[in-house]
Formats: sequence, structure tokens, C-alpha cells
Amino acid sequence: MSGGIFFNRYFMQQKLKIAIQKSGRLNEGSLKLLKDCGISVENGGDKLKATASGFPLEVLFLRNSDIPQYVEDGVVNLGIIGENILFEAKPSIDVKQRLGFSRCRLSLAVPKDIDFMDVNWLNGRKIATSYPVALEAFLKSKGLQSEIHLISGSVEIAPAIGLSDAICDLVSSGNTLFSNGLKEVEVLLKSEAVLIQSKNLDDEMKELSDKLLFRMQSVLNARNFKYVLLNCREDKLSIMKQILPGMKSPSILPLADKGWYSMHSVVREDDFWNVIDALKANGAEGILIVPIEKMIF
Repeated sequence: MSGGIFFNRYFMQQKLKIAIQKSGRLNEGSLKLLKDCGISVENGGDKLKATASGFPLEVLFLRNSDIPQYVEDGVVNLGIIGENILFEAKPSIDVKQRLGFSRCRLSLAVPKDIDFMDVNWLNGRKIATSYPVALEAFLKSKGLQSEIHLISGSVEIAPAIGLSDAICDLVSSGNTLFSNGLKEVEVLLKSEAVLIQSKNLDDEMKELSDKLLFRMQSVLNARNFKYVLLNCREDKLSIMKQILPGMKSPSILPLADKGWYSMHSVVREDDFWNVIDALKANGAEGILIVPIEKMIF
């Protein structure tokens, strides 16, 4: 197939539709992920819909709470949403991929001066929240009878104005709770951005969705690893290979100086500093750390 025919076919095919948050942290994280996947999205003038370049994709900018319904109804093929919103709105929709950004937790909090021993303190008390489904499920699982006050926005001020005894709200750093005289006492669920998919995809849309997911996974894999290069003496190669195994095994190349070798491999982000400390302790020299842009298994 000639390049011109392939080009025309690529851009004449149907476009995959994805919904992302109109504004906020999820919007920024979603657009960055798409950009890292080689997909550019222009949203000048706060348009509600934009066509992407670099992939046959149409992006709809929606309110968080509307995205699950759009996906379930098949108006869009995919959506990027906070897991907490998905649990609250459409828990029956499957998570296609966890995306690793916009991490937070849905937690219970009470005033700092409360002597909170366990969740039984909540029994018979008033709890303010914007997440009644998750809260009700939690209370039911604990056999608690609490009064849920549904409010939207500024949940953290509810105890101070006498509206509730406790709150159930999203927590990231905890600074908002602290500034409002509250303390976190129980985590109901942990949340992050997730990719969800409609169950009503035809073969062409399924193929496009799989290709987009492949790109996303290669980017997410790269974020979890660092590329490490180091020099070591020949008699240290065995221990270095144990410390730095890589995906299969490290690459080892002889240096110009006899008896010296260069070793190249990858390290998981979570293990990074422990591995580096072990390498240094066992004689590694000239250690270089290189970020990875994409990683395909």
C-alpha cells in the first residue's frame, strides 16, 4: 500500500470518541497523557468538542458527573474519569485501564477535638457528603445507622456550622481538612483517573480503542521505570546482574579499559533508590539515570 493511500484511509476512517473532564486536574492529566501518546488536542475558546491530530480521535469536554452516562449510552466510546465518580454514578461500568494520575481518597473526617476510637462513633450521627452512594455502602457494611446529609461543594465547613458531626469527602494532601479543623479518621476507597469503555463498540471502534490503549500502556509503563547505565569491574558483574536484572537481563558491553564493563538496564520507580544504594555499595561507578519516554513489552 502506498503512503498516500494509507494516509487517506487513515484519516477518512471513523473517529473514536473520548470524553474527558472539561476543566480541572483530570482535564490537565488527560490531555498530557494524550500528548504523550502522540495525540494533540486543541481546545481554544473552551470548545465542548475538538478533533485530535495524530490519531483518529474526537474529544468531548464534559462535566465529570456526566461522563459515565455518556459512555454507558454509547454517545462516546471511551471516557477518562475519577474512579470515585464512577463508583458513585455507574459502578457497573468496567475499568479498562488505571491511569495513575489524580490520585486521592474518599475519607471520613471529624473535628480535631473529637476522641474518635473507631467507626462506631458514627452510629446515629449526621454525616455531610457529596458521595452518598459510597457512604451508604460503607455504613451498611459496618452495620451503622447514620444520617446522611447530601450537599454539593464546601463539605468541609458542615461540622463548623452545625450541619453535621462528620463529613465524607475527597482528600488529596489533607491541607483542606487541617485548615477547617478536621482530621481524617477512615478511608472508604482510594481513587485515581481511570479509562472506561462503552460495551457497544463495533469492530472498527474496538480496533481503534485497542490501538489507543496500547499507546497509553506504553506511556504508563515508561512512567514506572528508569533507564540505568553504570560502569563496573569484571569481577563485579555477577553481583550487579543480581541487583539490576532488568526486564529479562541487563545489556553488558566491554569498555576500552581492560577489565571494565558498562551495564544498561531498567529499574522500577518504586525500587529505584534501594537499587541505586545497592549498586553504589557494590562498586558501581559512573551511574547515569535516563528517563524513558515509551516502553513496550
